[in-house]
Amino acid sequence: MRESEGAAAGAPMPARRWMAAFALLFICYQLPEGLGARWLHQPALAAGLMLAFLPIAWVVARRLGRGMGEAYALEWSARPAAWLSAAFVLALAAKAAALWAGSRLGVYATDLPHAGAPVAMALAWLGLSTFVPSIAEDIVTRGFWARIPGWRWSGPAFVAFATGVYVLNHIYRLGNGPVEWLMLSCYGLAYATAFWRTGTLWGAVGLHWGWNFAGPALDMAWPVNVVDGDAARLVSAAAHLGMLAILLLATPPRRDMRKAVGLQA
Repeated sequence: MRESEGAAAGAPMPARRWMAAFALLFICYQLPEGLGARWLHQPALAAGLMLAFLPIAWVVARRLGRGMGEAYALEWSARPAAWLSAAFVLALAAKAAALWAGSRLGVYATDLPHAGAPVAMALAWLGLSTFVPSIAEDIVTRGFWARIPGWRWSGPAFVAFATGVYVLNHIYRLGNGPVEWLMLSCYGLAYATAFWRTGTLWGAVGLHWGWNFAGPALDMAWPVNVVDGDAARLVSAAAHLGMLAILLLATPPRRDMRKAVGLQA
C-alpha cells in the first residue's frame, strides 16, 4: 500500500515522521521574526519568509501523504467559509468593544480621528499581511495536532493542549512576564475552542485573523495609544474570554475532537 493510501485510511505513521514535520513547520514559522525582523532587521525579508510558510506547509502535507486541507483541517466548503466569515466579524466587534472599554477605563488614549477613511488598497494589504501569519500559527498550534493519525483527543483535552502549544509558540514574548502569559492563554483558549466547536480550523482562523486585522485597521481611522501595558493585556484577555463564551453558547457541544474535525474516532 502506498503511503498516501495508508494515510487516507488512518493508518498510523511513525511518530518521528510527525515530530520532524512539526519541527520544520515550527522553524519556518519562527524564522520571519527571528531572522528577518530581530536579527537582520529586514522587514521585507521577514514578510517574504512568512509568505513562504504556506507553500512549505503544502510540501509537508504532501510528504505526509495528505493534501493541505486534510492535513490541517482546512477543507473548504460553504460551511467552513461561513464560520470563517462569522468568526472574523465576531473578532472585529470584540476588538472594537475592547478599545472602547479600554478608552473609558483609561487604559488607552485616543487621538483625533483621521480625516479620510482607509483606502481600499491599504486594507487589502493589511488583510493579506495579517491573514498569512494567522493561518500559519493556526496550522502550527492547532490544525497539525488535530489530524495526527491514531491520536485520541477529547474536546477539552485538545483545547488545553493546543492552548499550551500556542503560548509556548510565542518564544519572543515569553519574557514579557505572567500577564503576557495570561493574555496568550486566553487567546489560545478562544482560538482552540473555535476550532473544536466549529469542526474546522477555518473557525479559529477567522477569529485569529479578525483580531489581528482589527487593531491596525481601526487604528487607521482612529489612532489609539496604550497608556498601561498590563491593563491593555487584561482588556484583550477579557475580550477573548467574551468571544469564547459566545462560541460556547452559539455552537453545539462536541466531546470527541476527532469526530468534531471530521475524523473517525
